[in-house]
Amino acid sequence: MHFLPIAFTLLFFLRTPASSVAKDTILAGQALAVNDKLVSKNGRYALGFFNTSSSKPSQDTTNWYLGIWFNTVPKFTSAWVANRDKPIKNTTSPELTISHDGNLVILNRSTKSIIWSTQANNTRNSTIAMLLSSGNLILTDSCNSSEVLWQSFDHPTDTLFPGAKLGWNKLTGLTCRLVSWKNLNDPATGVYYDGLDPSGLNQLVLTPLNSSIPYWSTGVWNGKYFASLPEMTASNPVFTATFVNNDQEKYMTLQVVNSSMVTRNVIDVSGQTKAFIWLDSSQDWTMIYAQPKAQCDVFAICGPFTICTDDAVPHCNCMEGFTITSPKDWDLEDRASGCSRKTPLDCISNKSMSRTTDKFYSVPCVKLPQNTPKVQAAASASECAQVCLNSCSCTAYSFIDGGCSILHNELLNIRFLQCSSTTNFSGETLYLRLSAKDFQRLENNRKRIVIGLAIGTGSSALGLFAVILLALIWRKKRKISERMLDGVQGCNGIIAFRYTYLKRATNKFKDRLGGGSFGSVFKGFIGDSTPIAVKRLDGAYQGEKEFRAEVSSIGAIQHINLVKLVGFCCEGSKRLLVYEHMSNRSLDVHLFPNNSTTLSWTTRYQIALGVARGLAYLHESCRDCIIHCDLKPENILLDDSLIPKVADFGMAKLLGREFSRVLTTMRGTAGYLAPEWISGVAISAKVDVYSYGLMLLEIISGKRNSCAPCSSGGNLDVYFPVHAAHKLLEGDVGCLTDHKLQGDVNLVEVELACKVACWCIQDNELDRPTMAQVVLILEGIVDIRMPSIPRLLEAMTGSPYSCS
Repeated sequence: MHFLPIAFTLLFFLRTPASSVAKDTILAGQALAVNDKLVSKNGRYALGFFNTSSSKPSQDTTNWYLGIWFNTVPKFTSAWVANRDKPIKNTTSPELTISHDGNLVILNRSTKSIIWSTQANNTRNSTIAMLLSSGNLILTDSCNSSEVLWQSFDHPTDTLFPGAKLGWNKLTGLTCRLVSWKNLNDPATGVYYDGLDPSGLNQLVLTPLNSSIPYWSTGVWNGKYFASLPEMTASNPVFTATFVNNDQEKYMTLQVVNSSMVTRNVIDVSGQTKAFIWLDSSQDWTMIYAQPKAQCDVFAICGPFTICTDDAVPHCNCMEGFTITSPKDWDLEDRASGCSRKTPLDCISNKSMSRTTDKFYSVPCVKLPQNTPKVQAAASASECAQVCLNSCSCTAYSFIDGGCSILHNELLNIRFLQCSSTTNFSGETLYLRLSAKDFQRLENNRKRIVIGLAIGTGSSALGLFAVILLALIWRKKRKISERMLDGVQGCNGIIAFRYTYLKRATNKFKDRLGGGSFGSVFKGFIGDSTPIAVKRLDGAYQGEKEFRAEVSSIGAIQHINLVKLVGFCCEGSKRLLVYEHMSNRSLDVHLFPNNSTTLSWTTRYQIALGVARGLAYLHESCRDCIIHCDLKPENILLDDSLIPKVADFGMAKLLGREFSRVLTTMRGTAGYLAPEWISGVAISAKVDVYSYGLMLLEIISGKRNSCAPCSSGGNLDVYFPVHAAHKLLEGDVGCLTDHKLQGDVNLVEVELACKVACWCIQDNELDRPTMAQVVLILEGIVDIRMPSIPRLLEAMTGSPYSCS
């Protein structure tokens, strides 16, 4: 499938789940009731009745389903549903059994009526049903178990099992494809499917069920991999693919390289195809792949009359003059119904009128759907508007570069853009058709804003009123900001502070917490009680519009291991960022000599893992790959529980998805720079991996990587990273740990951390792992071979036992 790019250059392993002694077969005359289940011989999968409201089988719910789920995973996760569009009501007492005609059926025990059946044509009286270790439920002959009469692999729902086929049988016409759930709690047929391209091209496509136009594809299979997924050629991938096209069938199938790994490949409710790995350490599924990465690339993801924004939470919002059609469905991520008009159009409500009263409301900076029809007859914006008004089905128009675009009926796939004079994406302005009532309401709102600003220039009485009004507004904003700092995100996003307020909040910037290449950081308080960290930027020359756009992008990034942006200030030449305050300051304060505390090995290891998770999120889970460019202990902050938070990531240049590298004039901190950066060539996210490796060695040793005394067969100082690599090869990692720990360390973890660090600082960036791979290694589910000595690093320092 499309999960093949998850190719790691390292060998995976996972603990093998314990086998279950439960039965895996239903014989003639036997029945499977609620609370019973079949379990495959390897214990991996279970078959039984479940309901989605409680996420596990019980008897007090409305809708029941027969399905297969991951038996070794404590978090109930469905993989196949038999009766997805025909739920069983709790008024029945369902059971699964072999019917008199040899089919596997769900019976209503009270009425003996059939609710669901395998409907195999060539059944016989000697059939049995068996749940295989592959997760395939088969109907077979007890006298000839090699003859499969029916199998669940031929009728997949939203999940692709390893070994199952996506494609079609050219002789029987049977088509196998994945179809998403309707919503998070309803396995009924959803609106997106994943399968072979029906046009005949040898590729996989994601397509809406009600359309034949794909919104994402793998590219054509070239005999070894799909053209758009060259990563499939990497050694030791998580999944390997086979593509078959002969006279009888055409299909693609996946196999997991390590069969003990618990994986899940699914087409999600979001319209994205995703791959997950179950991690015992976090007791949850960890997503390792998703396509398309940008949520707004999914066709009609927000439904009609909505605007989709990639760098915002939530992604979907109703257009002005519209309201959510079904809030309950939206909460379950089913937005197919989109938004509905608050007031009907005049053209529709009163066709007898010769002239409509409808108006157009401008929606700037959007991207229109592809293939929006153009009207050549309209030579101006006013003519374009009139063309729209003349048609009752017209709901909006756009006029740009002399071209008139008319949009009819439901508006789908309208996308908001981060417009800027410095980008190539200026966007279009959509003129949305509204009723006169809704248009007037929106215009009045605009006027209130203008009047509020004008009050300040009026009489003293009005000026006093303005002061009172502004005070009330500011008080409300302060309460919102306090709530956000407590962890509750306000619906209006990050806060725009005035410079005078931040100056007062920081006591005129007197309490300096630290500083770096981007500016100084000062401690302050909101409401005299909630601490904040205010970064005063140096050399920020962006215009206000561009600065606000970048701040908006940074504010949309949320992760437990990333410092949270609370607000900003942009007045004249002043540029400030407001962050949550970290009580335990930065990692270097605790790590290096003269610190007041000593971090235990367990804490250090968790800090290393947390930082890796934060960087992996920046590199792979954001809409744009974000390269930090200045990773070091000073930019790792610790909260009350010593949970690490990566800081200053918003200062780096954003890397667009259409690029794999970026050439930047930014310079990080000496001692943490990758060799390709020092040489002045274009850099990628692997420069962060290199810096992480060097910082990890500092976490292990408790001292800077610069020359420091260490016995190595002589009395010479050594460059620690090179020395660590040699000691790792010699099998002596104990001497590398911080002496303040007095040997109280986990040597297995120390060796693993040293291996990771040495892989991260390899000379060639292609030899370095990604941060997502680093996370899996440190979590203990990935094994890696011994790294080689970084020869370039060794050469730069003269020898493994001397300093440059």
